[in-house]
Amino acid sequence: MTTDTPQPTPVSRFPVADPADLPDDLADRYADVQERSGFLPNVFAALAWRPAEARAFFAMHDALMDKDTPGLSTGDRELIVVATSAANDCAYCVVAHGAIARIRTRDPHLADLVAVDWRKAPLDPRQHAVLDVAVRLATDPAAVTAEDLDRLRAHGLTEDDVWDVGAITSFFALSNRLAHFAAIPPNPEFHLLGRLPR
Repeated sequence: MTTDTPQPTPVSRFPVADPADLPDDLADRYADVQERSGFLPNVFAALAWRPAEARAFFAMHDALMDKDTPGLSTGDRELIVVATSAANDCAYCVVAHGAIARIRTRDPHLADLVAVDWRKAPLDPRQHAVLDVAVRLATDPAAVTAEDLDRLRAHGLTEDDVWDVGAITSFFALSNRLAHFAAIPPNPEFHLLGRLPR
């Protein structure tokens, strides 16, 4: 007799480490994330089997994403991830970073609009310029010119901010491709985050 009970979607095509076997630093980080969010994002589970790479991945993520600067807020940074991940057809990153963008921009709709078509989303001219350059870098890197970088500077981005636009786009191009390669599904919990006021 067969049952119609759906089987859980695997977290990765590759081995998934037993949380009890994680090195102490990763175990602490994973426990902190799970405690704060109520779940462990699948990308954490998928990367855990390669601890050195997981550490490097999260260090780069934190260096790029966990800061507000005059030219790029944490919300702007998440919208770069959403727009470029949509251009790269990465469902994991669109869903996961769409949730974070909803929280960081305090807007329950903007990330969805950016994911569908950032060109029509209600963005200010600075945000529009940032996403224009970022999506071009994600889809046609050789088409990004010095004039594009000057346009970002003209919108008030510092040299560090301009670099961050390129670094975020490039880092998440790697993330998008790893998520595709390993077939990492977005956690169901991401779909509801940031949609309703707390």
